[in-house]
Amino acid sequence: MGRKVHPIGFRLGIVKEHYARWYAEGKEYQTLLAEDLKLRELIFASHERGSVASVDIERLPAAKQISIKISTPKPGIVIGRKGSSVNQLRKKIENLTKKKIHVDVVEVENPDMSAFLIGQSIAQQIENRVSHKRAMKQAIRRANRAGAKGIMITCSGRLGGADMARRESQREGRIPRHTLRADIDYANVEALTTFSKIGIKVWVYKGDILPKPKEEANVGFSN
Repeated sequence: MGRKVHPIGFRLGIVKEHYARWYAEGKEYQTLLAEDLKLRELIFASHERGSVASVDIERLPAAKQISIKISTPKPGIVIGRKGSSVNQLRKKIENLTKKKIHVDVVEVENPDMSAFLIGQSIAQQIENRVSHKRAMKQAIRRANRAGAKGIMITCSGRLGGADMARRESQREGRIPRHTLRADIDYANVEALTTFSKIGIKVWVYKGDILPKPKEEANVGFSN
């Protein structure tokens, strides 16, 4: 089962959290979901590839406010000089949603262990006609240096401009896809080449997240 479902969706509520935190029913759910997709598309389109790792959206229905947390390895580029870039982005989102927007920019401490950033880097190299094997090997080497316990990368499509599509994978370390407590970061990225699109899947195993031990109550005995 772990091989057939989304690794992050498989672990939601156990070791992973949702990227969007709000609740709605009926047509309101459809409206807010479409709005979330537009927000993410706007944020990623407003920044160069590799400058945004993830976007978390939280809605506060009572205050009619949307809190957006942007994780990035380049906070200086996203924020801009004296916050100019963030302010422009906030105005664009407010014009789109007609709601109050609060934007937080969080720095990604270790971009070499972020599956989405790894996939973006490989896609960019493939689009620049770098060998996919070389790009995959370099990404795996950097992830191992950064402390990843396992990494697997799969590229599929007309690799190298071949007439027939194929799939190639490189792997190092462990990728326990069936273990729910395993902290696995996953991303699916596409590279647009002159021949066709090439799909890139990245799994990064960062270790196990174990439950916190319950504190034993001190039982006192009275004489």
